[in-house]
Amino acid sequence: MIRFLKDIQKYWRYILYSARAQLKDEVAGSFLNWLWWILDPLLFMLVYTFVYTIVFGRSQDYLCAFIFIGYTTWQFFNRCVNGSVKLVKQYQSVLSKVYLPKFILILSNMMVYGFKLLIGFGLVIVTMLLYRVPWTLKMLWIFPYLLLLFLLSFGLSCILLHGGVYMEDLSNIIRVVLRLMFYLSGIFYNPETQLEGLAQYAMIRLNPTCFIITQLRNTMLYNKAPLTSWLLVWTVIGLLVSIIGIKLIYKYERRYVKSV
Repeated sequence: MIRFLKDIQKYWRYILYSARAQLKDEVAGSFLNWLWWILDPLLFMLVYTFVYTIVFGRSQDYLCAFIFIGYTTWQFFNRCVNGSVKLVKQYQSVLSKVYLPKFILILSNMMVYGFKLLIGFGLVIVTMLLYRVPWTLKMLWIFPYLLLLFLLSFGLSCILLHGGVYMEDLSNIIRVVLRLMFYLSGIFYNPETQLEGLAQYAMIRLNPTCFIITQLRNTMLYNKAPLTSWLLVWTVIGLLVSIIGIKLIYKYERRYVKSV
């Protein structure tokens, strides 16, 4: 882990520069430019608000903020995990010329998606102000839960980056798994009120994305106490997954370019 921390310190400027370049490249030539980063979650929220209220005929307190939290959190996780599988292949021309710890590519992408996450949660705060959601100290739990989101996303991304070098079809498998997780994460419905018994317990506690989304909503919108014991459990799991992923990369990264 000492080597990992030293590499983070050494390549930190590259991470920031690469993330900034990716963000500029995304909006280059776009008529609406950076406004798309706001319009994307906003339009998604409007669509699912319509589906939730009109099609399914359900109601939910602070619905727009409720959906914003779910969508924004999910998009960060989905983009990080899905984008990590082919990172080595994507940067093969660069990696064949200079040495770069491969998890640096993951961190650079996470900076990009983290910036969009901040925009999404900025919209959440705006909707909370419009709804006049009461502000409480429980809202501070947003920070440990977002750190957990970063930790799990990083750990899984490291493992999938390694696997993507040797398994050509891994990206297709991950795409299907993530699509299933999308529907099991309660992004546009409330698993606490629409599920019961074992299904509710398993969904909220054993599915990491559903757990994080549910806890963010409860602490930010509904003034509910967080499940701190499960936060600790998932934090330990996130640390273990991250350590495994980092060790895999350090052990095999010299062979990656030759294998893709």
